[in-house]
Amino acid sequence: MLRSIRFGEADRVLHLYTRAHGRVGAVAKGVRKTSSRFGGRLEPLSHVELVLHRGRGELETVTAAQLVRSHHHAREDYYRFSVGTIGSEAMLRLFSEQEANERAFSAVTRFLDLLDEAPHAADRPALDPLVLSFQLKLLWLSGYLPHVSGCAECGTAGGPLVGYSPRAGGAVCGRCAAGAETETLALSADGPAGIEALLARPLAEAARLGLSERARRDALRVVTASYEYHGGFRLRTLSA
Repeated sequence: MLRSIRFGEADRVLHLYTRAHGRVGAVAKGVRKTSSRFGGRLEPLSHVELVLHRGRGELETVTAAQLVRSHHHAREDYYRFSVGTIGSEAMLRLFSEQEANERAFSAVTRFLDLLDEAPHAADRPALDPLVLSFQLKLLWLSGYLPHVSGCAECGTAGGPLVGYSPRAGGAVCGRCAAGAETETLALSADGPAGIEALLARPLAEAARLGLSERARRDALRVVTASYEYHGGFRLRTLSA
């Protein structure tokens, strides 16, 4: 469960990502009452098995819930919860259709499993290597993979890459950056290699990559620029 919103006097609207149907919206009736039969099973970031009833409206109704993993360690730690909400919002914005995507479902469940024991690896949750790696992998699964192994404009490999072009979908060399018709984002010397490492290595290794703060800041800028250019949105959790 990726997001929960209060609805009416005692209900909640749940934003879910499911293995079989992708993005699903559902209402949990009476869940905010102390006598609710759902107890604490429908909390944000939790992994649950639900029985849903499809009525006439857009929202389905939760009729039964069984907890798979609570991820309470992530919810009870402010830093981890902040990292989790960034990843959750990215998942909801990039995979907004009711269409199954097994790889996306596996990615988000793996992200939440790792989050329970994730170290406080950055001064800001937005710069945490785990959530940066997760967002880059979601962009890849969405078809918006940032190309950083060579110049996305001229194809030159092996030379220094100095900027990122959202239009070209990747990093660019100095010559292409200087002649670009649209604005490019300046990248540090650490940026392209750091982004490539976050993309190539498993989520579990993200915190052990030893990326510099400059590389992590570059990764965040590439992620946000990709959201804006390809999806036309910004994550509210990144500006908090």
